[in-house]
Amino acid sequence: MRMSKWKALLCLAAMLAVITGLFSGCQNAEEGESGDSGKTPVLTWWLIGSQPENLADGVEKINAYIEEKIGVRVNIKMASYSDWPDKINQLVNTGEKFDIMFTNETKYSRQVNQNAFADLTDLLASEAPALYKSIPQEVWEGAKINGRIYAVPTYKDSSLTQYWVFDDAYVQKYQINVAATKDFEALDKVFTAMKQGEGKSFYPLNLTQGDGFSGLLSDYDGLTLGLQPIGVRYDDANRRVVSVLEQEEVMDRLKMLHKWYGAGIINPDAPTQKDAVKGRAFFSAQGYPGAEVGWQVNEGVEKYDTVQVFGPLYTNGTIQGSLNAVSSNSSYKKEALKLLQLVNTDRKLRDMLAFGVEGTDFEYANSERTVVKRLTDTWQIGNYAIGSYFNLSTLSDAPADQWDQVKALNARAESSACLGFTPDIGDLSTELANCQQTWDKYRYELLTGASDPVKMVPQIVKELNQSGMDKIITAVQAQIDAYYQ
Repeated sequence: MRMSKWKALLCLAAMLAVITGLFSGCQNAEEGESGDSGKTPVLTWWLIGSQPENLADGVEKINAYIEEKIGVRVNIKMASYSDWPDKINQLVNTGEKFDIMFTNETKYSRQVNQNAFADLTDLLASEAPALYKSIPQEVWEGAKINGRIYAVPTYKDSSLTQYWVFDDAYVQKYQINVAATKDFEALDKVFTAMKQGEGKSFYPLNLTQGDGFSGLLSDYDGLTLGLQPIGVRYDDANRRVVSVLEQEEVMDRLKMLHKWYGAGIINPDAPTQKDAVKGRAFFSAQGYPGAEVGWQVNEGVEKYDTVQVFGPLYTNGTIQGSLNAVSSNSSYKKEALKLLQLVNTDRKLRDMLAFGVEGTDFEYANSERTVVKRLTDTWQIGNYAIGSYFNLSTLSDAPADQWDQVKALNARAESSACLGFTPDIGDLSTELANCQQTWDKYRYELLTGASDPVKMVPQIVKELNQSGMDKIITAVQAQIDAYYQ
């Protein structure tokens, strides 16, 4: 009897050992999925733009290329321009897993203070030396927070240059002197003529809620706070932090927007319209020499005429206008840097990300494979968010020396009075969050002309001060005074 019990116990122990071994094997396999299992790492990369219908096909071809090059694969996820601010906040606030994420000056310093991003300062030299070398030191400096690098800046038109862009068909029809149309008063005459000539259902200035009138506040350095109502005028030698909406020239522009909205020059659904319509007769955009070629393709317009109305200007914000950060929770920080290095130094990969599937979305127009002809306008990942322009092929209709012109544009840029200064917002996070929430209640209507600034700006400023704007201005002013003493 004892022997039978003993045998039974031995059998039970053996069974438990087998089961334990099975569970142990399952656990190791699961750990291996996100660790060093010998399997190809798959990096999740969040980008901005309109998701191409053939994104899966493009990513499959990208993965075939990069897996052979650096032994990783990528899972590209897209957030539309209108959804991006909320989606990026959600990713950071909920701790959702990602490896790389596009960010910009409106989010970057805040996300660094939330410990969302890995400190790349030391890893760059050891894991991505070619990447570090490919970007000028002044651009790296502009990407630093408290002297440390938490994201890879996109080396491109890193200084701000604002252009007004006119469909040439309307330029010819209404005999518009584009070169002389550089202020809101001149633009008012152009819009009025176009509206009268084209009729009730035509909107010369078609705006979306996310952008409003692009460049409206460009002459104020936002100090990377991510809060448009606070800034320092770029040429103010005294570096005075102000309530931007209350400045005279800003109020004049807001009044003109409201006039246009009431006159039917701006589309009535602008405060709620999320995505821009195609074929716009006019728009304002940050750009660079030859950018109109890409705009023509994306908008489906035969020819655009442009006039430079502001810049070029270097600020920390312009440098931080496009960054790719690595998650502090990523299991693949080194691999992520290697991927960003390849994106920023390898022309073939850069072209695939920018233009889509070769033979479907684009083809090379020269034997050197440095000039591209686009075959579709449906691959619209935000090109400015991906990586350097200086290892990117030019479009067939663009100047052959386009990227040399962009480098020259950067070289002659003015510097903001506050270039190099990034505020420490660690003790201001509550006030900034409250102010952003307040600003979000009003900004769509204000920046599209739907609300009367004479009535609304005092109300907005009052609520912003109640949310802590006056405290932020005082604190940042003290930091600036100490930094430049």
